[in-house]
Amino acid sequence: MVLSRRHPFDVLWEEFNQVQDEFARLFNRAASWAVTAASGLPISVWEDDNAVYAEADLPGVDPAKLEVTVTEGNRLAIQGERPAPQIEGASWLRQERPYGKFYREVVLPALVDPDKVEAKYELGVLRLTLPKHEAAKPRKIVVQG
Repeated sequence: MVLSRRHPFDVLWEEFNQVQDEFARLFNRAASWAVTAASGLPISVWEDDNAVYAEADLPGVDPAKLEVTVTEGNRLAIQGERPAPQIEGASWLRQERPYGKFYREVVLPALVDPDKVEAKYELGVLRLTLPKHEAAKPRKIVVQG
């Protein structure tokens, strides 16, 4: 006779995963905006002496429908829409990839020149180069003695 014992947390963990899957299915069916609102748009931002750089992963997004704006000299906004997949006759088992409209705004660490901003979209990644405004660039001050 072989006895097998399951760890009590395994059962609890399976139950937790089932509840999580049910909630995901419920919200995917009820409102696509819930998926978008919960997932947000991850963005990476970094800087050097001359510019601020930003990258956002946007696979499946038409770059012609992306809107990138800089307001107040240091507020970067990215908005667009990832269309929902249309698969006829399919029943979703898991749908974790976000879709729908998205919007993300971040405050940049320095004033940038909005007329010189460059945006490139390659392989599903939006890359922005935001040159710093002259007033925001570091200057070497000569100390007189």
